[in-house]
Formats: sequence, structure tokens, C-alpha cells
Amino acid sequence: MIRRRRGRTAVVAVLLAAGALLVTSALRETLTYYRTPGEVLGDPDATSQRVRLGGDVVPGSLRRTGDLVVFRLVENGHEITVEQRGVPPETFREGEGAIVEGTLSPDRVFRSDHVVVRHGNEYRPSTAPPGSVDAR
Repeated sequence: MIRRRRGRTAVVAVLLAAGALLVTSALRETLTYYRTPGEVLGDPDATSQRVRLGGDVVPGSLRRTGDLVVFRLVENGHEITVEQRGVPPETFREGEGAIVEGTLSPDRVFRSDHVVVRHGNEYRPSTAPPGSVDAR
């Protein structure tokens, strides 16, 4: 009787551990973490891994040449040049937050293949008079 209980307890413990492992690995794939320019530039191994990089697009840094978009991201005083192939989202603009995915090249330029515009978590009601269109 005691052996049977221990066996059931062991099976339940293994199943719970396996379930926790599955949930943890699924969450790891869905959570969006990003690193700052200072973290990426300060990491000697940054060129060997794909990362998400977040910051604000530096005003005046945005240049487009064909399908190549070049801009700089800044966060906490650290800046990094980003080269993006393809068209960024319509809401992508200078002075706004962005998250890019890609790799840091040996020449310290971040080569991105995906851009996501970072939205703030603040809601501000429109300050436009009633009946007019808010230009925000």
C-alpha cells in the first residue's frame, strides 16, 4: 500500500515537473525581451547571437535608399546604427520607440530584418476641439 502511494506520488511529481517545463519553454518563446544599445555594444559575444534591440529612433538619423533604411537607436545615452532591409511599419518615425530584431555585425552596425514600433502605455485624451481632427 505504501509502495503504491510512493509510486503515484512519484508519477504525479514527474508529470507536474514536465508540465512546468513545457509552460516555461512556451512562455520563453512568446515573451518579448529586448536589449538596449549599451547592453549590445558592451557584450563581447553580441555578434554571435540574434537579439532584439530597443530604443528611440534618433531625430535626423533616418535615411532611405531603395529597400535599405538606415537609422540610429538611442537608449540611456548609448547609440547604435541600424540597417534595416525592407519597409518598416507605417507608424515608424524619428523620435519614436522601436524594437528591431537581427544581429550585430563585426563593424558594430546592427543588421535588422524586422522592425516593431514600440508604443507607450499611456493614454492621453485628444486635446483637439470637438469636431476637428486630432493630428496625433
